[in-house]
Amino acid sequence: MDPSYAVATVLGTVILGLLVSLWLPGIERKFVHARIQQRIGPPVSSPGLMAALKFFYKKTVKPCSPLPRLYNSLPIVGFISALLILLFLIPPMYTLGALASLVAIVGFLKIEEVIYVFMGSLSRSVMSMGMPFPDLARGAKHPDLQRYFLEDLSSMRAFRLIAFGSFPIYLAIFVPAVMSGSIFLKDIVAYQAIHGPVLFTLAGVVGAVVFFIGYMILLNEYPFAILKTKADVIEGPYMEYAARYRAFVYITRGFLMFTLGCLFSVLFLGVPPNILSWGILVNIAVAAVFPVLMAIFSAFAPVFTFKQFYPVTAAASVLGVLALVTAFV
Repeated sequence: MDPSYAVATVLGTVILGLLVSLWLPGIERKFVHARIQQRIGPPVSSPGLMAALKFFYKKTVKPCSPLPRLYNSLPIVGFISALLILLFLIPPMYTLGALASLVAIVGFLKIEEVIYVFMGSLSRSVMSMGMPFPDLARGAKHPDLQRYFLEDLSSMRAFRLIAFGSFPIYLAIFVPAVMSGSIFLKDIVAYQAIHGPVLFTLAGVVGAVVFFIGYMILLNEYPFAILKTKADVIEGPYMEYAARYRAFVYITRGFLMFTLGCLFSVLFLGVPPNILSWGILVNIAVAAVFPVLMAIFSAFAPVFTFKQFYPVTAAASVLGVLALVTAFV
């Protein structure tokens, strides 16, 4: 492959993905949530684009954290993990072998999940402390009192999310691998070019449903918003992020929407993201439809506690296993 063509394809696709991702949260909030709730809603550019620009111009403050630099870097790490997933979905990158495989994709997704555990563990905001808290300034001593932060709750919930909530999307991801007999993206795309999209099979339909449930869990969207407990006041692990670091929180969410939409296009439709191909329109369409479906579902669904989260996740995992068994048949 011509190196200049490969560079143009990769850079152009990533830039297009960034531009599209800035509008996806607005589509979700403006055209779905607001309409269902019968309100005007924010401008379509507000949640993804304008919010990020606003925070980039805010003054940076040092968080109350034992490792402030690491804590501030975590949203950037999450963005990089989403960026790497998109990079290895682009056809010129398929020559990198193991990096362009489902094992690598799962690894990058796992990084995106793990950062929430570190966020909760490293946040120590006074706003999250139980009241009243020990009067340390005047020397009050409480030798048997454990200082407990609400961000610790988010850290524990994030760990449970990794332990239980990850199963549906990872099971769904391997349905096309079973059908194509390979974990490499180039082989999955080539298989569908010959046999048609995986989505148009029974295993593909079930796998697509499971993938969508996992998509909502990874994005921490209602009703699977385990990280957004009301006790956290300001969304727990995100509480102390300010300025450009909070901007990356907004950018990463929108970019992850686009990336997961492209991942679905590759695995279930056989259409990889490529700005120099008409197939990119399919990627954009999937990336736009998923937030709309997610917003409709979340608008009418109750807020899950762990009492509901566990059985629903278990049921979705069972469907994922069923899809894998069907793919073998």
